Amino acid sequence: MIKRLLIANRGEIAVRIIRSCREMGIETVGVYSTADADSLHVRLADRAICVGPPPSAKSYLRRESLIMAALHSGCEAIHPGVGFLSENAEFARLVQDQGLIFIGPDPQVIELLGDKVEARATAQKYGLPVTPGTGAVDPAADSAGGPGGSGGVEAAAAKLGFPVIIKAAAGGGGKGMRIVHNPADLAENIRIAKYEAQANFADGTVFIEKYLENPRHVELQILADGGGTVAVLGERDCSVQKNHQKLIEESPSPGVREEMRRAMRAGAVPLFKELKYRGAGTIEFLVENDAFYFMEVNARIQVEHPVSEFVSGVDIVRQQILACTEGRMELDPAGVDLRGWAMECRINAASPGKISRLEIPGGPGVRFDSFLYTGCSVPPQYDSMVGKLIVHGRDRPHALARMNRALEELRIEGITTNINRQKKILNHPGFRSGTFGTSFYEKIQEEIEKEPQNGH
Repeated sequence: MIKRLLIANRGEIAVRIIRSCREMGIETVGVYSTADADSLHVRLADRAICVGPPPSAKSYLRRESLIMAALHSGCEAIHPGVGFLSENAEFARLVQDQGLIFIGPDPQVIELLGDKVEARATAQKYGLPVTPGTGAVDPAADSAGGPGGSGGVEAAAAKLGFPVIIKAAAGGGGKGMRIVHNPADLAENIRIAKYEAQANFADGTVFIEKYLENPRHVELQILADGGGTVAVLGERDCSVQKNHQKLIEESPSPGVREEMRRAMRAGAVPLFKELKYRGAGTIEFLVENDAFYFMEVNARIQVEHPVSEFVSGVDIVRQQILACTEGRMELDPAGVDLRGWAMECRINAASPGKISRLEIPGGPGVRFDSFLYTGCSVPPQYDSMVGKLIVHGRDRPHALARMNRALEELRIEGITTNINRQKKILNHPGFRSGTFGTSFYEKIQEEIEKEPQNGH
């Protein structure tokens, strides 16, 4: 067992990792920007090192500073958390080159899965269906209609049938993503998508897929030990999204039947085995009617992992660390027992501020993952999510009732949050019916956003 680990992240995920490490007897070193000096992860870590003076928005992206902090503090491993450098193959390689353990897959696996065009081809190799689409659209190609130029792209898009969606090959989170409904808008949207992709991912490569207008977004939670043992901890439904940002997740999915569930696993498990995948990851699908299509693999732990932890009883962070540091896990893939129904509401702040009051809900099957405490500050430099409220019930109606109760108990004062709007979504007939897709929020957005955001 390693003795000390550096967490190259902030906020609630850093707190979450610290808690598992403490139970495992692993000392933690937190890093922080000056904007995060009073954050909870700084208080909870055994040691904390400042890695960024103002401006601090990019402090957690300073690879050399993070590695130096790990070496200076005697760490044996670095956990990248979510976002930031968690799927950065170059960072993973730098970590390994310094004799440290990267808590995640090997760099070459991250590279393969991080390129969505290559990942699509790999998925097809293992029999997973993909959404009809093109290969990469070369950012350097001219618009004269030659190979990779707009003329060839227009023909390919016409063959797919409009609407189509342009995606960044190296992207995520809605960046470098454009939906096009008619041929006249294609060239301009390709130009914009390439620019966004280059600006956000230092890679302007984009590709085109047939756009599914209201599919479900379903992902499988994977744990693997790097030696061929692959466990699937059920699926999560992440269809409630605003601008491609998830709002509510649940497990299991109310729209996936057992036959489809088995088919998803049948393709996913051999893929992860062949890759010798190590650690936690998710494989994501779009589901429309009775068909599913491979979308991407996220080669890291996900924000919504607590949903899978509740239904499986598995500490995903603990198993991720064991897989990456010792090549083993404390679970048998054939013995994973999924029970009940879990649900997560992301709690977002509309603006920065100081927390004047915090009351956290409790009781059976309720969990609140956050970096908040009374008196702390929410800085303006980072993601708006300040917490995740997760519940577990015996079935979906029970989980819904428990989430409603927990949202009523949760009070956050000093900042404006989306608690009221989450309650509105949760109790909308479309959500309660379980028949929604990814365009659900867009359809009810005007109704939901009439609801004032609130300070508790």
